[in-house]
Order: sequence, then structure tokens, then C-alpha cells
Amino acid sequence: MQPVIAVDGYSSCGKSTFARLIAQELGYIYIDSGAMYRAVALYCLENGIISGESLDLELMQRSLGQISIQLKLNPGHGIQETWLNGRNVEEEIRSIAVSDVVSRISQVKTVREKMVSLQRKIGENGGVVMDGRDIGTIVFPEARLKIFMTADPDIRAKRRYDELVQKGVQVELSAVAQNVRMRDHEDENRKESPLVKARDAIVLDNSYMTLDQQMDWFRDKWKSSKKKHEG
Repeated sequence: MQPVIAVDGYSSCGKSTFARLIAQELGYIYIDSGAMYRAVALYCLENGIISGESLDLELMQRSLGQISIQLKLNPGHGIQETWLNGRNVEEEIRSIAVSDVVSRISQVKTVREKMVSLQRKIGENGGVVMDGRDIGTIVFPEARLKIFMTADPDIRAKRRYDELVQKGVQVELSAVAQNVRMRDHEDENRKESPLVKARDAIVLDNSYMTLDQQMDWFRDKWKSSKKKHEG
């Protein structure tokens, strides 16, 4: 079986871009686990399960069976897209509205159980690069290579802001910065699968690194992990 590579870390660290490039280079399947939680969050917003500070847990439990999430490769762009109940929601799940509630949704035990089960099923044959918050600790604790990404919060906020502006989203940098810090706090302190570095994960602080530099870093670590495994 081919190995699994787990890429965990804080929001807006560029995990998805980094993990996608790794998958392309190795010919592996890329899985954006965060997109799955974002799709659930979008469903909750659209169906009145979460609104403001209110989260209807009972309604959420009843609705979980009605949520179908698929990850499909767009052959025209070579990009994996997220589908919710037969609808392409790749753009919608990246909105600030979804970002503001996704950490709360991902704290719900039954939601995590459903997503982890789906993620394990997708990656059961290996040859997968999966990014998220708990891939190396919960989903695939036996992953061949575990990477934990971090970066300065202000730098992450600016990256996220630039990405949204490029997509034509009207947003204030201060709101994005507040969202980044809020998500850090919620991810680190949630009861279910909090964001922690796996004991055997390698830290990548990409605050001042280009993508090319990050890939050079990865190639070095991947080469070392293969030597260790084969030896």
C-alpha cells in the first residue's frame, strides 16, 4: 500500500496549496478535509441549524443523515472541488460567513465522527495527501510523514485577505485577522480532536517562505522519511 502524508496546522497557513502541490508531484490523491467541515457548516447556515450564537444540536443530529459530501476532480482545472448534496459549493464554503462558524460546527462529536469515517474511507488504500487539523493525530496516526504547519497570525490574516480580495469578496483586513485568531483559539481549545502537533510531526513555519522553498523543504523531509522507512 502506498503511504499517507498528513498535513496539519493552523488556518490560513497555505496547507491546501502546499498539500495539493505535494500530491501533484507524487501522483497522489489530494484530500482537503477542512472542505468537508466547511460543507457541513454551509448546510447548517442554509438550514437554520446555526444562526448567530445559536446552534441547534438536536436539529443537527437529525440532519446529519441528509448531508452528502463528495470531493470531485474538475478535469478542466485539475482542481478538487467540494459538492454538497449534488451541488458544487467550492466557492461558497470559502466565505467569511462559513469561516466564522466552521470551528463551532467541527467541535460537534457526531460531525467529527462522520467526517473522520469518510476521510479514512477515502484514504484507506494510501497514496493520499490529506490536510486538516487532526489528520496525523486522529484520522491517520500511522501516516508515513506528518507535517505541522504554522505561521505568524498577522501574516496568515494578510494571506487570507489577499485571497478573498482576489476573488472579489469585499472584506476588511481587521475582520479577517479577528477571524484567524478566533479560529486559532477555538481549534486549540475544542473538546473533540483539538489542534495539537502529533508527537512525531515535523514543524514547518512558512511565515517567510515561498512555495518553492516550502517544496524544497518537503523534498528533503520526504527523502529522509523514505530512507528511514526502507532502512
